[in-house]
Amino acid sequence: MLIKPIKKLETFSNPTPVRDYHIHMEIPEFTCLCPKTGQPDFAILTLDYIPDKKCIELKSLKLYIWSYRNESTFHEAVTNRILDDIVTAIKPRYICLTAKFYVRGGIFTNIVVEHRKSGWKPKPIVNLEKFRKQSNIRE
Repeated sequence: MLIKPIKKLETFSNPTPVRDYHIHMEIPEFTCLCPKTGQPDFAILTLDYIPDKKCIELKSLKLYIWSYRNESTFHEAVTNRILDDIVTAIKPRYICLTAKFYVRGGIFTNIVVEHRKSGWKPKPIVNLEKFRKQSNIRE
């Protein structure tokens, strides 16, 4: 069976929607084409999100990312479009996409885009190291 790239993102139900938890993904093989030269642009994408009711299915994400391989697009446009498509598919509580493009003409380009669900506020971070010091707890 021949697998082809697609623009459709599949999802599945969040197995633990009562809890905020962080999903971190690294996508080291993103490729698109420079709209000015037609040469390939390479990037490492880092996706961090806190799901609400849905999560991204990984195989569909891989095929979705692959669909940009022969597409001419600016770094800023493609990064924002990927984030918008993921937000539309899963409606997360929070999501951040970082695209680190490899050097082109002596310039590295990093694009960071994020989205927060209306009304969602993160819970305070628990600093266990501070707690250990206050309580004289040793590892």
